[in-house]
Amino acid sequence: MTALRRSALGAGAALLTFGLAACGGMSEQQPADQGQAPPPPPPSPAAPMQQGMTTASDVFGPGCSQVPTDPANPGSVQGMIDDPVGTAASNNPLLTKLTAAVKAAGLVDTLNKSDAQYTVFAPADPAFDAIPPEKLQAMLSDPAQKEALTSTLTYHVVPQRMTADDLSKAGSVDTVQGGKVKVEGSGDQLKVNGASVLCGNVPTANATVFVVDQVLMPPQ
Repeated sequence: MTALRRSALGAGAALLTFGLAACGGMSEQQPADQGQAPPPPPPSPAAPMQQGMTTASDVFGPGCSQVPTDPANPGSVQGMIDDPVGTAASNNPLLTKLTAAVKAAGLVDTLNKSDAQYTVFAPADPAFDAIPPEKLQAMLSDPAQKEALTSTLTYHVVPQRMTADDLSKAGSVDTVQGGKVKVEGSGDQLKVNGASVLCGNVPTANATVFVVDQVLMPPQ
């Protein structure tokens, strides 16, 4: 009996020792998920659009149908988006006479400033037909007329970006020339100093453009 008892006690001690050793081995094991990469952070929210900025989907007006539709064409609405307004206007087939006037006045670099924000009322080519040809030619070629030409062109430029809705709410806006431009109506009925908007909310890299059917004359 004594021998059996000793044998049983020895076996129990051996089992206890084995169990403790097994527990100790388990405590040293690494967690299964240790070393895995953490989950990626959630995507950042899209940056809000700046005041007065528009997109190609915001463009409106009956004259927009005359603008090239091929996005690869730099004169299309999509093609104008990445260019500053002086360059963008020069690529638009509706604005060849305005482009010539801007070059004659030496305003291309001013309009192309990357740190500037503008709203531009851009007279379409037929708008210049209301100016007698000899007067228009003198404005474009006579150095003595450069000041008057510059005054007229800068009267078409507002020194901040504005959408059609912004203009409608404002009612009138100050121009780079110093005079005010009156805005009436909204949407397709938007008028600037009585001139109809042919194609509005056109986005460029530094301006929002409104093609109009008249040359706006600054107050005397």
